[in-house]
Amino acid sequence: MRIKHTIRLPPDLSAKLADYAARKKVPQALIVETALASFLSPDGPERLEAALARRLDRMTRQLERMERRITISNESLAVFVRFWLTSTPPLPDAALVAAQSKGRERYDGFIEAVGRKLARGKTLEDEVRLDIGALAEGLDT
Repeated sequence: MRIKHTIRLPPDLSAKLADYAARKKVPQALIVETALASFLSPDGPERLEAALARRLDRMTRQLERMERRITISNESLAVFVRFWLTSTPPLPDAALVAAQSKGRERYDGFIEAVGRKLARGKTLEDEVRLDIGALAEGLDT
């Protein structure tokens, strides 16, 4: 047995209810009933807290992975720059203009290569994983 209730809703909430019911193709009464049951449920706050905790845990793991990737990228760049600076001799003044021109040309090529690599969707992390996997397989045999 169902008991009839009459309620008054603000126009904007009524419009949202009608729109949602039309999109989901369910009666408005069912939506109100489900919302009330959820709101009045004694375990409602615990379910909401658990859902939020799961979401926060997932976001924390994503941020930790991102932090790890950024650390790897920064360290890789630092090692490269340190190596380059210690192994590249200074240029004489006569060769400086030609070297700068060649440097701009190489930089443009570098940017194009990075663009192609990003377009393919393969990252340095993917390549490092493959290289490590190949090394591990080589050591196992």
